[in-house]
Amino acid sequence: MRYILTSIFIIAILAVPWLMINPEKANFVYSNIGSVKEQIAAVIWSHSPKLVMEIKSRYLGVGPSMTPVTSRPKVKILLVPGHEPSYGGAEYSNLLERQMTVELAEQLRQFIGGNSRYEVFVSRNQNGWSPIFSSYFKTNWDEIVAWTRNNREETERLSRLGEFHPVVPSVIHNKAPQNVALRLYGISKWSNENDIDIIVHIHFNDNPGHLRNSPGKYSGFAIYIPQNQYFNSSTTHTVANSIFNRLQKLNPISNFGGESGGIIETQDLIAVGAYNSVNAASMLIEYGYIYEPQFNDPELKGLAIRDLAFQTYLGLQDFFDDKSPTNLFGTYDTSLMPYTWTSPITDNKYSSKDVYSLQTALVMEGDYPPNNKSMNDCPRTGSFGNCTKTAVESFQKKRGVTGEYGMVGIKTLEELNKSYSVKAI
Repeated sequence: MRYILTSIFIIAILAVPWLMINPEKANFVYSNIGSVKEQIAAVIWSHSPKLVMEIKSRYLGVGPSMTPVTSRPKVKILLVPGHEPSYGGAEYSNLLERQMTVELAEQLRQFIGGNSRYEVFVSRNQNGWSPIFSSYFKTNWDEIVAWTRNNREETERLSRLGEFHPVVPSVIHNKAPQNVALRLYGISKWSNENDIDIIVHIHFNDNPGHLRNSPGKYSGFAIYIPQNQYFNSSTTHTVANSIFNRLQKLNPISNFGGESGGIIETQDLIAVGAYNSVNAASMLIEYGYIYEPQFNDPELKGLAIRDLAFQTYLGLQDFFDDKSPTNLFGTYDTSLMPYTWTSPITDNKYSSKDVYSLQTALVMEGDYPPNNKSMNDCPRTGSFGNCTKTAVESFQKKRGVTGEYGMVGIKTLEELNKSYSVKAI
């Protein structure tokens, strides 16, 4: 940008004497100055990225100087379940990503909606786009196309001037069909026009090369954010880091090479603001791989998705430094607690819900996964295997339980229920 402003200054100095001795050319020059001025203004003023302090002030109900305001505006959050309502996304066995993303969005909407400081929007449900977006796409399609083109041209112009530097992505994503891409840009345009503060695009991951009914080799979650040259990058990184810290407490970080850091900067994802197009803090969360066992067990799928939504909500609360979420589950880090175990667990024939909750409690105890194992090695699956047995042995040693040898007998049940069957205060 500094090169643009410097060039304008130099041109003005050189042009004024020439115009004074060539008045007949002045009208032509003046008529074009207006056009140039509009283009420059568009570059300078078309972006109003959300700042951390701005969003926090809105949540706290204070002005820029931290003084109370008479009417508290709500923090506006937009949830975007990945893919089109009727097609697209990962598929595994009988699972469809485009349906799972809506399930998670609905759970997250309920948690966010329970806090009066938020106003939450969801772009679609299982049947189609929400009325807001369905109408917006129909009535503003030409404007969406033009807006997308203008953002692309601005980025390309800044790249030629050396103000913006394209970066090779660490992960290559599938390119969306044109109409799908334009709807995503339309969501971004709508979010700018409606003063959205935070956008969460919800996805589940997959990797190519495995059969429809055979799992792939990767696991874990990842959060994509705008590359640091984008105006909304800094605020997005701060919000995403709070959510990441919550999710990693109970879930493995993706062990796919390009995602191993957990938070990945990108320039090319429309969801996070490709071509520097989004003002809101905008991220795309891959909540795990669609073939992971907890999503494929009918007893666990809903619990796992709800828990991911709950941890995301707590991450938002952490960003706002609010340590007392209302109408939730006390101080537990998970929606699975409190939980009461009623029967011993001595092998894998027992309820996967009991085992899944057991694994969750053992994570909170610091015993799961066992030493020298990662959460990718020992995810919470609801299956009682060697990882769980070793963790139970560690728990028993710590609690002074003897004679149960890694199985959840009566004495171990008593210790678990003593800590996790009551609502935390």
